[in-house]
Amino acid sequence: MKAPEIAADEAQRLAQLRALNIMNTPAEERFDRLTRLARRLFDVPIALVSLLEAEHQWFKSTQGFDAVGSSRDISLCAHTILQEEIMIVEDAAQDARFYDNPLVTGEPHIRFYAGCPLRAPGGAKVGTLCIIGQTPRQFDAEDQATLRDLAAMAEAELVAFQAATCDELTQITNRRGFMTLGQMVLNECRMKKRPASLTFLDLDRFKQINDTLGHREGDRALMDFADAMKVVFKHSDLFARLGGDEFVVLFNGLQQQQSEALLAQFARYLQQQAISLNRRYHLQFSAGVVEFDAAHPQSLEQLLHASDQRMYLSKKQKRAVV
Repeated sequence: MKAPEIAADEAQRLAQLRALNIMNTPAEERFDRLTRLARRLFDVPIALVSLLEAEHQWFKSTQGFDAVGSSRDISLCAHTILQEEIMIVEDAAQDARFYDNPLVTGEPHIRFYAGCPLRAPGGAKVGTLCIIGQTPRQFDAEDQATLRDLAAMAEAELVAFQAATCDELTQITNRRGFMTLGQMVLNECRMKKRPASLTFLDLDRFKQINDTLGHREGDRALMDFADAMKVVFKHSDLFARLGGDEFVVLFNGLQQQQSEALLAQFARYLQQQAISLNRRYHLQFSAGVVEFDAAHPQSLEQLLHASDQRMYLSKKQKRAVV
């Protein structure tokens, strides 16, 4: 078996994939209708929308196959994203790359495969729309054109998903995306008895920036703040702009004390950032951290309310000192 190579632009590809905020989200009809249609049009038992993370592939939509994903090193789709055009495997059992692949020798017993790369809005190939058969077959030019058309529709849905869950100004997750993805993270933490912490962040004296330097500079400050979040927080953490100068971070796997240490690191980074960018102000924030208890789970709404209250007390104490 030949394991797929890693492309030179892998870091950029992963960044664009994660910016979609789509990994591990629930099944959606807009993707499922495309895989259903692909299965009917090509008369194959399996059709998938597959997205490739660093070490695994995950299926956003699957028809005819119960798995939610597989290891990347055995993924045929991981080979597909290395090329510009559709990858066609007419008989995997006779292909030197795949004849002993576990997906060929075992479930789902792949013999025929055709996959078209899916590109993120930034141009990186993040996954595929693919069809799978359990008997060898050919795939002519007309078939390929049809698969490309379906893949273009899948790419349009990726763009639509990102637009619905992304803050237009800062290009991080918006409130809608956070409420959807955040509750999924908490559900996973509850099932796996893993810790999590949520912090509500509010910029200090943001109105002063707007009033003295103008709203354009205020927008730049918000973008600087979001850019710093992208640098300091891990991709496994979920951070978002709720609106205005309010932000939130859900630390996946961290207890409150660990989260507070990371917030202190974030504050130091903001100071360095202001110097390197030659800004006329230093961004500071008030924060309230609450810990998620998997044994006595609270909803995301409850955690947000509690962290907002703690943030407000922190801001009030700062004003009293001043």
